[in-house]
Amino acid sequence: MSDLSSSAAIRARLPHPVIDADGHIIEFLPAVRDHLVEVGGRQLAEDFDTMMAARKTLDPLPDAEKRAHGLFKLTWWAYPARNSRDRATGMLPQLLYERLDEFGIDFAVMYPTAGLAAMGLGPAEMRTAAVRAFNRCAAEMFEPYADRLTPVAMIPMNEPGEAIDELEYCKNELGLKAFLLNGIIHRPLGPDLPRAASWVDTFGPESPYDYDPVWAKCVELGAAPTFHASAMGWGSRISQSNYVYNHLGNFAHAGEATCRSLFMHGVPQRFPELRCAFLEGGMGWACSLYADLIGHFEKRGLPGLHAYDPDLMDRELLEGLFRSHGSTRFKKHLDELEDGLRVFAEPQEVIDDFAAAQIEKAEDIRTIFERNFRFGCEADDPLNATAFDTRMNPLGARLGAIFSSDIGHWDVPEMSEVLAEAWELVDRGLLGENDFRDFTFTHAASMWAEADAHFFKGTSVEKTVAQLMG
Repeated sequence: MSDLSSSAAIRARLPHPVIDADGHIIEFLPAVRDHLVEVGGRQLAEDFDTMMAARKTLDPLPDAEKRAHGLFKLTWWAYPARNSRDRATGMLPQLLYERLDEFGIDFAVMYPTAGLAAMGLGPAEMRTAAVRAFNRCAAEMFEPYADRLTPVAMIPMNEPGEAIDELEYCKNELGLKAFLLNGIIHRPLGPDLPRAASWVDTFGPESPYDYDPVWAKCVELGAAPTFHASAMGWGSRISQSNYVYNHLGNFAHAGEATCRSLFMHGVPQRFPELRCAFLEGGMGWACSLYADLIGHFEKRGLPGLHAYDPDLMDRELLEGLFRSHGSTRFKKHLDELEDGLRVFAEPQEVIDDFAAAQIEKAEDIRTIFERNFRFGCEADDPLNATAFDTRMNPLGARLGAIFSSDIGHWDVPEMSEVLAEAWELVDRGLLGENDFRDFTFTHAASMWAEADAHFFKGTSVEKTVAQLMG
């Protein structure tokens, strides 16, 4: 690894700023609690303390009981420790602000850590109060450093009214301009069932709510929704003993679910101005989903789907081939040929699975992925280069990878090395310098500036972004 000055040296040679699209706050919970008392009262704050301490009670439970409650091995030793200066940097905005040049970062968008758990709390009163307390605390903490740092507002998505209320409050009252929405909601399969008996709602037609008012409100307020959901605790990621097993691929899995749902249900077509980012999952899943959608559309979209219409089979030809090439056993059942041909041939009518997506040709898929979507990529992921591989990505697409440091968390043992890690792909010839510019500046800047023309007003990158946007 390069020496600790390398990120600053790399930034010094770049002809463009560096935007960190996903750093993390390590919240100082006593400060958040002050806001929680103001928002919800002392009793609610005490109930929140109890919920935050529940892990100590739940960890000793037998594995079978944990599964019934939907529990799994959570993150442990999550933050820098030996590097105490980095630990403090994640907690103190002033110290982070003073060290940004050391990190080679011009402007950073900061996400919560403990706050992510607040977005998933079950009781609505607790959830809305806790989310608002975290948002108020973040706005207060970062207000003096707004030229180079901005926190995201957390927006709970359990139901549309809840989301819209917090969007309006954070934008109009707190002056926040970056937004984090739940990418998934766990909903119970029915009453009186164990907590683990739930399904994953990604805001499609199966959802109990219509979320179009939320997307419309985002466009109205100039909010670019970003999604930072975790898939730990569902699917195969429910180990009671191994956190790494649960963590591997979990952000990619959750991001893919939300992105796939938004695309297949036509959200980007109904709201072409909407800009979205799916964070921490990298590019592997995004390139795979993009290519897979095109492959599926070409074969399962109209008109290609008609190639599989059972009524188009030439029965006379098939019977002749069975007589000339079939085994004795096959020929014995020739009078049942129609039954054999009708396996997986229902229903009779054509179902266009791409109808809601509102696309007419494969190029529409490319347009949506390049126009509406961005994908958060941590610096040490070599698959970041796949976003820019026009030879591999169908129709020569360049997908919107955005540099996401993840500073504050365990996967960044040295904050000052993150930009240098990202630059290694240039050193290895996997990215060109123009690709690196798009990765660390253009894609993030255009996402937020296209959603809100004033997003970068008063910031250290205001002039450069204005030149970029023309």
